[in-house]
Amino acid sequence: MLIAIPDVLTAEQVAHARKLLDAADWVDGKGTAGYQSARAKDNMQLPEESPAARELGEMILAALSKNPLFLAAALPLQIFPPLFNRYSGGQSFGTHVDNAIRQHRTLPVRIRTDISATLFFAGPEEYDGGELCIEDTYGVQRVKLPPGHMVLYPSTSLHHVTPVTRGARVCSFFWLQSMIRDDAKRSLLFDLDLSIQRLGRDLKNNPVADQTAVQLTGVYHNLLRQWVEM
Repeated sequence: MLIAIPDVLTAEQVAHARKLLDAADWVDGKGTAGYQSARAKDNMQLPEESPAARELGEMILAALSKNPLFLAAALPLQIFPPLFNRYSGGQSFGTHVDNAIRQHRTLPVRIRTDISATLFFAGPEEYDGGELCIEDTYGVQRVKLPPGHMVLYPSTSLHHVTPVTRGARVCSFFWLQSMIRDDAKRSLLFDLDLSIQRLGRDLKNNPVADQTAVQLTGVYHNLLRQWVEM
């Protein structure tokens, strides 16, 4: 399942983040790549121990904890502390698959990567190229979102970032371990959850619809009980 999450951060939060990121000291992004990924990776990155990365990571996690669409889509068990990257001057990231396990360098955090996330800080008009291209069932999806918006996609997906030929692409990227390991099951639960919500809104104060929504909610939670991993 590939889904865009709009307005994860407010305009004020994006502006604050850009101020910190523009003043930060960036290092070679190969430092956090695995052996195969390092051969394809050409970008800059904030060190994981950077004060700016810590502050902005906490801001992102706080925003996600209050975002209903994100919580419904990801069903997160654990979120890797957000990292930050920058592409400019022709930099790109060739086709790769994210590592199955991520271990934080300085924190006692280790997760299985079920879902990958990219949160955009630079607007599409600020740079040329830099599309996140994700291979899924329906072909290659090209993603380039407004500032403060985020995309989620299965970590099993082949993906790449096209060369940035003008300006700079600045993003946060991170991974999640979901309570539901299987992407198809997560997608089914997400669709069911959204359908229940729509039913409740569209047929408000209708006793028959209310009973149907209760029954479907029971189905949702019983499926969750069968599939969840804690």
